[in-house]
Amino acid sequence: MFLQFLSQLLIIIICCRATFVLSSSSFFRTKPGCQSRCGNISIPYPFGMVSSSSSGSDCSIDGALGSYGFSIYCNTTYDPPKPFLVSGRGKYEQFYALMGGTVEWDLEILSIDESEIRLKTWQTTICFDKFGTLLTSFKRFVFVDFTRSPFTFSNTKNRVFAVGCDTSGFIFMNDHVRNYTRQCDSVCDSRENVLDQAGSCTGSGCCQIEFPKGQTQFSGIGMSSFNHTQVWTFNPCSSIFMAEKDHYKFNPATDLLNPPRNISLIYKEGNKDVPIPVVLNWAIGNKTCEEAQKNLATFVCHQEYNSSCINSDNGLGYRCTCNKGYEGNPYFSPGCQDVNECEDPKNNPCEGDCTNVVGSYGCTCPKGSSGDGRKDGNGCTPNKEFPIIKVAVGTGVAFLSLIIVSSWLFLAIRKRKLAKLKDKFFLQNGGLQLQKQICSHENGVQSTQIFTAKELEKATNNYDKNLILGRGGFGTVYKGTLSDNRVVAIKKSKIVDQSQIEQFINEVVILTQVHHRNVVKLLGCCLETEVPLLVYEYVSNGPLSHHLYHKVNGFSSISWEGRLRIAAETASALGYLHSAAGVPVIHRDMKSANILLDENYTAKVSDFGASMLVPLDQTQVTTLVQGTIGYLDPEYFLTSQLTEKSDVYSFGVVLVELLTGEKPLLLDRSEEQRNFTTYYISSLGDRRMFELLDARVLNEGQEDQILIVAKLAERCLNMEGKNRPTMVEVAAELEGLRRMLDIQTPGINYRHPNHGDGNEKTNELEAGDLYPVPLTADPYMETNMTMSMNIPP
Repeated sequence: MFLQFLSQLLIIIICCRATFVLSSSSFFRTKPGCQSRCGNISIPYPFGMVSSSSSGSDCSIDGALGSYGFSIYCNTTYDPPKPFLVSGRGKYEQFYALMGGTVEWDLEILSIDESEIRLKTWQTTICFDKFGTLLTSFKRFVFVDFTRSPFTFSNTKNRVFAVGCDTSGFIFMNDHVRNYTRQCDSVCDSRENVLDQAGSCTGSGCCQIEFPKGQTQFSGIGMSSFNHTQVWTFNPCSSIFMAEKDHYKFNPATDLLNPPRNISLIYKEGNKDVPIPVVLNWAIGNKTCEEAQKNLATFVCHQEYNSSCINSDNGLGYRCTCNKGYEGNPYFSPGCQDVNECEDPKNNPCEGDCTNVVGSYGCTCPKGSSGDGRKDGNGCTPNKEFPIIKVAVGTGVAFLSLIIVSSWLFLAIRKRKLAKLKDKFFLQNGGLQLQKQICSHENGVQSTQIFTAKELEKATNNYDKNLILGRGGFGTVYKGTLSDNRVVAIKKSKIVDQSQIEQFINEVVILTQVHHRNVVKLLGCCLETEVPLLVYEYVSNGPLSHHLYHKVNGFSSISWEGRLRIAAETASALGYLHSAAGVPVIHRDMKSANILLDENYTAKVSDFGASMLVPLDQTQVTTLVQGTIGYLDPEYFLTSQLTEKSDVYSFGVVLVELLTGEKPLLLDRSEEQRNFTTYYISSLGDRRMFELLDARVLNEGQEDQILIVAKLAERCLNMEGKNRPTMVEVAAELEGLRRMLDIQTPGINYRHPNHGDGNEKTNELEAGDLYPVPLTADPYMETNMTMSMNIPP
């Protein structure tokens, strides 16, 4: 494989030598006196080989830098020998071993070039028997750590693949600054359907995950919702691995239908089976060229030998490269030498006569012809007596006239088509219906701004993936900056669907009528695009659910006083919606994920896509059952009769979350504790309830205060709506409890959840991360489904 790769590079260099900055073949030079190959693999400097009795610092650049990462161990027990990266073991090895995973240290090298190194990939596999029992003989996790090394994972050439039916793949990665979590899901309906998906990795039997650049750690975890019990006859296992995307092709016959084992990660190169690689970018140090050049004692580029420094485009560090017209290894003397482009008369870059000069070359045409003489330029043309000027002028005028007329017609037609398309999208997105709804309410039009598609494209940098704040059932939310420097959240629908258009109109109509400090503010909308867009105020600290579930050293970031304030503010907003709004509004999907926190941790109720306006002469509405499992009012579920007491029940679930820091529905727990809300309420009669409290609530809350909130939650969760309090009553009781706390603990600032003097450890959630995906210890346990059912009243 390596020899074929090298020969192809040589052919390209011969043909295009004049345009390359560096001849890759010349880069493959080893430091004098050092072993140049391990088996079939060339080892170019700054890399160098070590032995069991040698540090190898003289053969690699590690000794000069006082670091590690470029030293390579050649294992001669293989035939032919194989090179491996020399790397110390990381701090996570014991943790992953205890969790049933494996930390990868045997990093076999497949090839090295000027900016990349390819390693043999690694994978983790989990398998189950037909009863859904995990077979412990397989790895559940895989972890690779290149922190403080010269390597980063190539985000353009690699993908993480999750293979298997009933499979979820999770990755956790790090780029020196922040952590990333990504997930993809793969499901299969039947053995026949998955066989039709050969070569495709889009969610049926195989899914793939992209990741940002600059990543130095990779942790892969495979999960299965039903432990493969529903697909066990043809697929008992799930696998997750990172690989070069162009070399892995999903093959159900070998990757799913064989007996339990790891996937054979190989591909055909000619008639040979070659391992599928992982691509790493490498660089020197962690400084830019400008920073590194300030200390010439440690700067490794031999610039006096016709080389240059270029910054890494994937993380930290820099690399050295030969200038145009020179070749060699720029990391050691004699560095880069002049290339004689004219040396081969058959393959030189000139069509005419070639003359070599230092760092370049010159081309001249033979006598009787004219031109630049270059093969990649105009070449040489025989001189002829012909009225070139007259013909050229006449042709040029005619051609220019044709271009002007054609351009004018094209722009006119395009402008007309764009106008028609905008009108079509306006009608398609329910523009007339929305206009009618807004105008039928007082001040509706004045409170909602109409944005153009161009404004929102500019605000989101053409909907850059890096500006995605979150994804939901309706669509994707982007962070944007308007021309007046306002930071906003822009909600973009997934597809054009009539049911979603109605949901879109519903949310706009409701939010134009709602004006409350604890309800997320709608700034405007855009109807002239293929999918409708909503523009909201930007809420910087994300959903309440993330802060409750994401704990550091066992503690949440929100104090007991902060929880009471958030509960009171949310109850106030719901009470306003039920009784103080122009037309009563039932939220219908109240949950901790729909309570956002701003920079002061003030609660903001959001996501009104499922909400309903209730006519003033009615107290209940018969409608399709819609909501989130775990928060759904059981009385509404059974009767389809929606009332404001349905929101009261859902708020009761949120109160239990604030007390316990636990999710309302945990499928991995015992049957008694699966519905955690019911289980907690049942414990109120004994001391068992205090064992279920969140650590901060238990440490900071007084017993009588906790009991008041717990009893309030119990009343909200009454199975009969008529026996539940109203949200106005709930808000009043919570506000009274907050005032009582103010009297008992004067001087505490409740505007920040840590209520300190600013010296405490700050929340790990960065201000720019709106609606982040919670980082759970076991994403396999996450259950958060939204249901919509037609149940007759």
